[in-house]
Amino acid sequence: MFTLLIGCTLCCCPGYAAPAKPDLLLAEVYRDNIDVQQYWVSEKLDGVRAFWNGKQLISRGGQLIAAPAWFVAHFPTQKLDGELWLGRNAFAETLSIVSKATPVDSEWQQVAYYIFELPDAPGSFSERITLMQQLVLQQNSPYLKLVPQFRLASKKQLQAKLHELEQVGAEGLMLHHQDAAYTTGRSNALLKLKTYQDTEAEVIGYRPGKGKYQGMVGALVVKMPDGKTFAIGSGLTDALRQTPPEVGSIITYRYNGLTKHGLPRFARFLRVHQTF
Repeated sequence: MFTLLIGCTLCCCPGYAAPAKPDLLLAEVYRDNIDVQQYWVSEKLDGVRAFWNGKQLISRGGQLIAAPAWFVAHFPTQKLDGELWLGRNAFAETLSIVSKATPVDSEWQQVAYYIFELPDAPGSFSERITLMQQLVLQQNSPYLKLVPQFRLASKKQLQAKLHELEQVGAEGLMLHHQDAAYTTGRSNALLKLKTYQDTEAEVIGYRPGKGKYQGMVGALVVKMPDGKTFAIGSGLTDALRQTPPEVGSIITYRYNGLTKHGLPRFARFLRVHQTF
């Protein structure tokens, strides 16, 4: 019986109904006319967004995350918002681990839940940071951590920090206004800063490879939501060139602005997009 209970996950335990899609705080894109000193800054983690409702971990898309019972055993009854994170440049591996209907203990032991918000908690964000620090200490769980929040004195320091973290594989930075009350939906109280942009496109075909890529896919031909098409070859691994994303699948790519014709500049494949 003891072994059975330890292996039980939240999706199979009695009393846990199917969750509703959580209403979360979403970031606006950073704008250069802000006073950086009014914001807390943190690394933008490239993990899987997860909402803790006091009983269950739920994905941004409203899917129940089948975390092992031991993983959440010391989580509080208070609502939390954060990221399930394995490490930098490990989004695909993280998604693979946390999206399984039957969790693998050895895989989940590599993951931690990094929180950055207390949904519905009163006070300013500065006050909520203090509450989160206290909560993480009180719960004393090796799998519950706080995303480090820090201050920067100027936009020059902000850009330097962005460059420093991106050099070691970080996705970017998040800026949260110190006085912001908790809210949900898209808000300029929370800003995201990256040197590149990313979005999705539909795969509609392939271009054949040449030279060392002879017999493989040279590039994916993709369609943007506005109907424009272009090819992406950069970022494709040899494995993807041999077995590319299927026509009709959605991919995520990064780019640096648009050309005068409205096409992405320096587009680079990131991953196959999965709604979770």
